[in-house]
Amino acid sequence: MHRLIRIAALSGIGLIAILWMAVWVIRGNPQAFAGTPLEALAMVVGNSNAPSNRTSAPPVANPLGGSVHLGGAFTLVGSDGQTVTDQNFRGKWMLVYFGYTYCPDVCPTELQTMSAAINKLGPLAAKIVPIFISVDPERDTPEAIGAYVKLFDPRLIGLTGSTKQIADVTRAYRVYYAKVIQKGLSSYLMDHSSLVYLMDPAGRFVALYNPQTDVDDMATELRNHLSQ
Repeated sequence: MHRLIRIAALSGIGLIAILWMAVWVIRGNPQAFAGTPLEALAMVVGNSNAPSNRTSAPPVANPLGGSVHLGGAFTLVGSDGQTVTDQNFRGKWMLVYFGYTYCPDVCPTELQTMSAAINKLGPLAAKIVPIFISVDPERDTPEAIGAYVKLFDPRLIGLTGSTKQIADVTRAYRVYYAKVIQKGLSSYLMDHSSLVYLMDPAGRFVALYNPQTDVDDMATELRNHLSQ
């Protein structure tokens, strides 16, 4: 019996190792795996470099069997300290990005891309709400995230929340994040996936955009969806 338990445990560890190895391989050469089950696996575990900038209809295929739904109900806190839920955005398209205000590189870049893409939509821009959700509730207070998002676009809505609220919404969107302690320093960084989610007016997942998506491509795809 003990021998069988050991074999089962080792098999499970081996499977996990293989899956994560596949994800890291994809991160090195994402285009080579576009459209394959390995690309879908990377999307499920939150690898920001794997998905291409093309759209995907929900639910996302799970290479381990079944399907994985992205998005869902959430309860967070707005920059004014008031409770905000997914229901507040019903009837509007949502362009959602997860990051944190102390982010030194990818977050500012993605928020600028989102803002520039929406600017290219003309009148259609009124149909979409850009949303920035913090993965660093310890430092990103409502006031801090409110001031941060306005540096990029007055239309951008910043949301934060308790540790549990952030854990719940990131789980729903399959977002990876983790605190990274810098040796010898009291501050820390947040390692996190970097994907922009497009949700329809009913709150359903429509598309993902990775950091390689440029402004024109994002604007073109957004226009196609919002015009339907």
